[in-house]
Amino acid sequence: MTSIFIVSGGTGFSGEQLLRTALAQFPQAVATVEIIAGVRRPEQLENAVVRAAAANGLIVHTLVDAELRLALERLARNGGVLAVDLMGPLLTQLQLVLGQEPVGRPGLYREQNRAAFERTEAIEFTLAHDDGRHIENLRQADILLVGVSRVGKTPISLYLASLGWKVANVPLVGGTPPPELFQIHRRRVVGLTIEPDQLLAHRRWRERRLKVSLSGSYSNPLKIREELDAARRVFLQGGFAVVDITHKPVEVSAREILEAVGR
Repeated sequence: MTSIFIVSGGTGFSGEQLLRTALAQFPQAVATVEIIAGVRRPEQLENAVVRAAAANGLIVHTLVDAELRLALERLARNGGVLAVDLMGPLLTQLQLVLGQEPVGRPGLYREQNRAAFERTEAIEFTLAHDDGRHIENLRQADILLVGVSRVGKTPISLYLASLGWKVANVPLVGGTPPPELFQIHRRRVVGLTIEPDQLLAHRRWRERRLKVSLSGSYSNPLKIREELDAARRVFLQGGFAVVDITHKPVEVSAREILEAVGR
């Protein structure tokens, strides 16, 4: 197994993407990839070289600071470690073509595209925390949506994520909420409710789509009312804001959720 260390002054994202693109051309190879990010000082370079030498590994770096690049090349050469410079040659050629000196500031691309990166991170977080998954990470969410099955938690969560909000959603099953729900500040938690008839229609549509009856209580009108009543008691217990999504487009429900969180 080959160990590859990505050394970067920023997050290491661009270096990792390029490295994994190249590794895909070697499907039989087994390699571990470790990112050493935020490298701004020579002593950090020394630590990276020592780790690579101990693992008999390879260093791939995307350092934009010319002095750090030269220092890393020197340390790697003295330590018998192969170091591949992904950024230096490109910067040199661009300098010749553009007639300008590179500013050599790490993380600049991410700063210039911060909004896009934040949206991507929000969407990734929201997908990973859909339907009660990774409930131990709820504190990391900007907004937590709670409600019974088919109340619209997932589509609303994804819409909010597209606006840059990290959203987790937790289903209420059997009327017993998870204890982690009450460990979050109540202003970040929003309960979703809906009229029983519309919820019944949503659930019956899902059963038809799946061509199966999910359970005796799933599309039972009486049980649905009991579920919604139990959910309202949970919202009251937690002091959570409540948004009724009945006959509302996702955009409208999302706006009301943001207003509730803002209050």
